[in-house]
Amino acid sequence: MSNPKNVHEVLGPEPQPGFLDPEELRSSWGRVWGAADEVSQLRTVLMRPPNPGLRKIRADAWNEELQACVDPGGNWYWRDRNAPDWEKLVAQYDGYVATLESQGIEVLMAPELPETFTKSIYTRDPLITVPGGAVVLRLAPRMRRGEEQSITQSVASAGMPILGTLTGTAVAEGGSFLKLRSDLAAFGTSIRCNREGLLQIRRQLEAVGMDVIEVPLPGYCIHIDGSMVMLDHDLALVESAELPYEFIVELNRLGIETVEVPKGEEWAVNSLTIAPRKVLIGAHLPRTAELLTSKFDVEAIPVEYDEIQKNGGSLHCSTMELQRDW
Repeated sequence: MSNPKNVHEVLGPEPQPGFLDPEELRSSWGRVWGAADEVSQLRTVLMRPPNPGLRKIRADAWNEELQACVDPGGNWYWRDRNAPDWEKLVAQYDGYVATLESQGIEVLMAPELPETFTKSIYTRDPLITVPGGAVVLRLAPRMRRGEEQSITQSVASAGMPILGTLTGTAVAEGGSFLKLRSDLAAFGTSIRCNREGLLQIRRQLEAVGMDVIEVPLPGYCIHIDGSMVMLDHDLALVESAELPYEFIVELNRLGIETVEVPKGEEWAVNSLTIAPRKVLIGAHLPRTAELLTSKFDVEAIPVEYDEIQKNGGSLHCSTMELQRDW
């Protein structure tokens, strides 16, 4: 005869509090992982240093039609006629890390990958973070496949929960995922991010109470972070020519004011917001910094990053937030 007061009845189960309860996360996972938006105080980021394979880029690989140096073997492209200045590139990266740390932000480093992974500096793309943890994505370019495993190991080693992984024919990249508020995100479908990726992300995010709207990006735009960055809960910097009109209307309906990035400084939309109206921005983008500071009460902290930008991404691409206040 079984004892009605057996050990299982005494010790559990205890489904409450739920997984997303902050105290539950602290006690079970060490800290309140993840992020509910793009602007609350940034606490912890995951980064990866520039890959030494960038030193193999040659100026004689310039492609006039593509306006880039392109590797015939498919391992790199570089958006400049000149080969990378490796010393400058490393110095700028180290300066960026130092700036983050000077702002009280913890920087965790993923390990270096083989020299074929010349885009691995851009840690935002292999995953997204939401309240409670990370969802591992599936990168579209063959030259980047394999970064997902390394990023997963790095995140798990840090102690962050892995909430899910994209599978099947889904392709999605973190640069095309943008949290608009705690219950709503935008995902830019494009040549690099397909509808199956959108559908799988939607299913994963149901558990954290976040809906995802589709933003079909025009032409060959690949990521939404090349068109928009949130500066505050109610303010965004945008390049409207690269966003659908209906989405701009939706932003306004949500109470998000949009500021047009100055012509010639479009890369400013790839800045990194570290707190409400406090943003790290490329030092080579002074007109944008002046606009945001003078008219929108945004603190713009300059960071030298123009050499790394030639690799196809800037500050936002290089930084995956693992923890913001939420």
